[in-house]
Amino acid sequence: MLRSAVLSALLTLSATPFSHAADPALSTVAERSGFQKTGRYDEVIALCAAFQKAYPKQVRCTEFGRTPEGRPMLALIASRSGALTAEAAHKRNLPVLLVQGGIHAGEIDGKDAGFLALREALQDSSANSVLDKQVLVFVPVFNIDGHERFGRWNRPNQRGPEEMGWRTTGQNFNLNRDYAKADAPEMQAMLQLVNRWDPLAYIDLHVTDGAKFEHDVSIQVEPVHASDLAQRKDGEALRDAVISDLSKQGSLPLPFYMSFKVDDDPSSGFVDGVSPPRFSTGYFHLRNRFGMLVETHSWKDYPTRVRITHNTIVSIMAQIAAHGDAWLKNAQQADLRAARLGGQPVALTYEPSEKTRPVAFRGYEYTRTESDISGALMTRYDESKPQVWNVTVRDDLQPDLSVNAPQAGYLVPAAHAAWVGQKLQQHGIAFRVLPAALNRVTLETFRATKCTFDAQSLESHQLLKLQGAWRSETRDLGAGALFVPIAQAKARLVMALLEPQAPDSLAAWGRFNNAFEKKEYMEAYVAEDVAREQLAADPALAAEFKQKLADDPAFAKDPAARLEFFARRHSSWDERFNLYPVMRTAVVPG
Repeated sequence: MLRSAVLSALLTLSATPFSHAADPALSTVAERSGFQKTGRYDEVIALCAAFQKAYPKQVRCTEFGRTPEGRPMLALIASRSGALTAEAAHKRNLPVLLVQGGIHAGEIDGKDAGFLALREALQDSSANSVLDKQVLVFVPVFNIDGHERFGRWNRPNQRGPEEMGWRTTGQNFNLNRDYAKADAPEMQAMLQLVNRWDPLAYIDLHVTDGAKFEHDVSIQVEPVHASDLAQRKDGEALRDAVISDLSKQGSLPLPFYMSFKVDDDPSSGFVDGVSPPRFSTGYFHLRNRFGMLVETHSWKDYPTRVRITHNTIVSIMAQIAAHGDAWLKNAQQADLRAARLGGQPVALTYEPSEKTRPVAFRGYEYTRTESDISGALMTRYDESKPQVWNVTVRDDLQPDLSVNAPQAGYLVPAAHAAWVGQKLQQHGIAFRVLPAALNRVTLETFRATKCTFDAQSLESHQLLKLQGAWRSETRDLGAGALFVPIAQAKARLVMALLEPQAPDSLAAWGRFNNAFEKKEYMEAYVAEDVAREQLAADPALAAEFKQKLADDPAFAKDPAARLEFFARRHSSWDERFNLYPVMRTAVVPG
């Protein structure tokens, strides 16, 4: 009953979202231009203060960080509950909704749509006001320095606004690749905001690139395919309710990212996936919270995109008002279940099975011909001729790489404790420093059998892919090491950062590359003498060497590999080479 009343009121408002504000100070450049333009960041600063002035009991304008170029990072906290601090929201067990615009600042629909939705919610003083039932944290622009790199045609495959910001930050970071590694100062500030407020749902507002078609928005949510099994039902309910609301308003939403399986080939259909935690929707389910990716379509004009984004925010607020209490309780239960993951298999990656289902996808007539410019096969669309593409989508997502969680937790040696500890703190992960050494203890170590370094840099890192396995080993561990318990709510996030084969782990982003670079060696002429001494002293080794020459032609033809065969058996060999410098323990250190 509550949900239908709230939704009915908000959808009535959403039918005419572009009416001007009663208070001109609360209107946007976008509204005043008929949604042909968007304002600069000084407008966000002015609006943040104006909303607080107009609604002093319902809105707080807060600065949660500074960009590298010195601009304030602002959020508007809004609620009719009186809970305008994180402490008050937590004390009252109110669900918190965080809506974020402008992570890619050229895709700025969320800023203008968010101000509209916020103003409407504040103007609604009925007994069923959505702001009575939740706290809204609205970040109009995340990538502020990129927003101020303003210009026409910053996004040539996007229709409006007339000018817009830039995709990356002033330091050229793509923030939507940074949630796990958290390199950018902006992301570190955002994670502090998230740790403080612990939002039940984090809404990431974008504009998608790609082909031309009629569908105008995609709504993706996790957990739906990943993480806590019980919580997936709530994620699916949130996603499906928003899609239903948008459909009733004339939109054509879909629950998967509308990018073709084969680039530029509509006939190839679609493949769904679970994003790795560099992305928002791949990150928040690891914290047992909802992550939603909203992607309007770049070939719709700006008024249309803002309207659809506005309607999406309105719908989400209605869902949180109606179901947020129950969903929050379930999320807190998921926290407790996550703290009991020790020893259990945990999926680190997911892949679609071979199952497909048909989709009647609403596109346009198209041709595929060779271009006389590029020489490539190019697709050209005729927007005057709508056409249904009968294609398939692979969206039966199953765990791909799974690893048993450590029984007790991870150990980070003192040599790496400072920077790893700082990274864990950024994510709100619990750990403690061990004051005393551990001597001759049984631990699990990971020794890489194969290391593959990416040839090119990505986001200023040289990525590393490791093959190998955890094995029991007796080792010493000096004082000052970190113990990171698996028995905590963010257990899945702990594993995403510290399991060496996880796609966005610290190791995968190259933060431990030194461990996989050979630093000590002996000259070839010395190795030759060492090899002869070993062969003369050990007949079994001589037989093993002879057999390897016979069985492995590549080895036989590689002088360096042949010398390394003997160097590995010499006392000077570095036993830490290819040893991942984080260990696992089955026993909580005393």
